[in-house]
Amino acid sequence: MKIRDRFEFINKAPLITVKGNATAYEVIHLISAKNYGACIVVNEDLKPIGIVTERDFMRRLLDKKLDPNTTLVTEIMTKNMKIAKLDDNVIDWMRQMSNERFRHVPVVDDTGKVVNILSQGDLVSYTWPELLNLTKDEAVSILSTKYQPFFIISGIILYTIIMIYVLRHSS
Repeated sequence: MKIRDRFEFINKAPLITVKGNATAYEVIHLISAKNYGACIVVNEDLKPIGIVTERDFMRRLLDKKLDPNTTLVTEIMTKNMKIAKLDDNVIDWMRQMSNERFRHVPVVDDTGKVVNILSQGDLVSYTWPELLNLTKDEAVSILSTKYQPFFIISGIILYTIIMIYVLRHSS
């Protein structure tokens, strides 16, 4: 399923974006007030140039003992971030985020402007029912085609063993 088609994506709360001249403190205040885990840093055209997450604040601000009131968000943001598009597949992003161990991905429109952000938690909670159905469908598909001869032969052997046992012990 495409990101744009998810009911939850359409109804997701607006994301927080800031320009590169925002201070770390300003961003901390914004994401704390909304209980968000990340903020997208955008240029004048609203195209993402970075992302700043709780982890960035811990590793690049607090651990280095920088002053949040004077440190610009561009100094601590992640610059080489992954960027999703509205037509991307939700399952593909869930897999990539899990494999590469990042929790937030900005979503852009066809012009490259950021329209929202998805977290790994969003993707898991939104796709859990679909994953169960996909797993069930794939298991049925594999078992009904690839292993069908195995189940038929196994069934015949099991039936034969049971019949031999019943016939020997019924007399």
